[in-house]
Amino acid sequence: MLTLLLLIVLTSLYIFAKRHYSKWERLGFESDKAAIPLGSMAKVFHKERSFGLVLSDIYYKCHEKVVGIYLFFRPALLIRDAELARQILTSDFNSFHDRGFYVDEKHDPMSANLFTMEGQSWRSLRMKLTPSFSSGKLKGMFDTVDDVADKLISHLAEKLEDGKSHTLEIKSILTTYAIDIIGSVIFGLEIDSFSQPNNEFRVLSDRLFNNPKPSMLEGLRNLTNFMCPPIAKILSRLGAKDPVTYRLRDIVKRTIEFREEKGVVRKDLLQLFIQLRNTGKISDDSDKVWKKIESTAENLKAMSIDMIASNAFLFYVAGSETTSATISFTIYELAMYPEILKKAQNEVDEVLRKHNLKPEGRLTYEAIQDLKYLDLCVMETTRKYPGLPFLNRHCTQTFKIPDSKLTIENGTSIIIPIFGIHRDAKYFPNPTDYRPERFAEDSKDYNPVAYMPFGEGPRHCIAQRMGVMNSKIALAKILANFYIQPMPRKEVEFKFHTAPVLVPVNGLNVGLSKRW
Repeated sequence: MLTLLLLIVLTSLYIFAKRHYSKWERLGFESDKAAIPLGSMAKVFHKERSFGLVLSDIYYKCHEKVVGIYLFFRPALLIRDAELARQILTSDFNSFHDRGFYVDEKHDPMSANLFTMEGQSWRSLRMKLTPSFSSGKLKGMFDTVDDVADKLISHLAEKLEDGKSHTLEIKSILTTYAIDIIGSVIFGLEIDSFSQPNNEFRVLSDRLFNNPKPSMLEGLRNLTNFMCPPIAKILSRLGAKDPVTYRLRDIVKRTIEFREEKGVVRKDLLQLFIQLRNTGKISDDSDKVWKKIESTAENLKAMSIDMIASNAFLFYVAGSETTSATISFTIYELAMYPEILKKAQNEVDEVLRKHNLKPEGRLTYEAIQDLKYLDLCVMETTRKYPGLPFLNRHCTQTFKIPDSKLTIENGTSIIIPIFGIHRDAKYFPNPTDYRPERFAEDSKDYNPVAYMPFGEGPRHCIAQRMGVMNSKIALAKILANFYIQPMPRKEVEFKFHTAPVLVPVNGLNVGLSKRW
């Protein structure tokens, strides 16, 4: 009897699994072959290939505009057509306005930020935060970033003080630069991780991104945040919260309380968050925003400490890796293309002369804006190495696919494989070549519809301009002060990593020497 019951249960599970993993074929979609119970993610599970690269592999081996995949047990649709992807992100945004990530604002406030929030809550927060990244605000924060860049240049100069060329692993060095920018501009801290690598903020950063032994509960929680938000919510209620994020919240709380108590004003993003918390809005681009702290009763605060900390944490996670990757991949590619390197370096030299600036001195916001060819380099880098190799959306109302009989049902997860699209010769001729000129106004040798490194539409990266500014400041100072040694062309190999980013095998090694 027990054997029969067990046989019935196993048979039922098998039938259910076969039906579950044949959903897309039954609905008429081309489908990636799914392995039960890993779906399309077998190589991710076995740590052979990162999530973003697996999505890119599916992009290239399939043929239809929309392909059914399985994120382990979660069905999703992969968009293989750039025009349809852009339509989903922009003109049909109302059908895809959420991301489908775990968020529990009431019981886990550190999960609620501009990336994860949904519907009206997201719209309201986006509207409040948008003024933080205006030209005037970025100009006000410029000197704070420039200070961090000066520490970067001093650190490199020390490593090259003998005047000879040395091969440096630039990715790790530029990760320190990016983390210090986040600590200075977003968390409002006075830090220098180049000279004090064991400061509290850097130690927490290393634990967050390089935790060698996460607990099984932490690993499961990180996986389910995206793969299965309802399970993530249950795990959170059971106490599976990331202790690092809450320690970062404590840093934010201490800093805000200190500034309000002492009347300290600093030109950084945290200052704007404090103003939003105390007054309900961020003022215009006049200098008044940096003059004083206007406080109000606690019960009238427009933004909680948790909300500020959660969004500071978001900009930290999103900004530190993308900034360091953009700078280091640019330097790596310039080393392999001497003619492009010479053009970029000449432009930096000319702009410094035009603005009466010295290579070893401070930069200005206006000078950075004049570096037009460097803009093209950053565009080409983020094309070839997008900071996030995929975008995701959640269908919020049934959507009929144009020129097709197929329909995307409400509740379906949508994946847009940016890495695959950006390296498709159909959209970008000779995609493995590094050619900044493809983005020049007089050539435009690419399909603009397919270029989406920061997303598109209402949920595009709100801090895009800050990220580009931070990258250009470091690149300009490096080009002004150091020679980048030419090296043979070699495509970057990427290793498996649990984070959804492109991590090069053995880092990025480039030869540098001092110019002056």
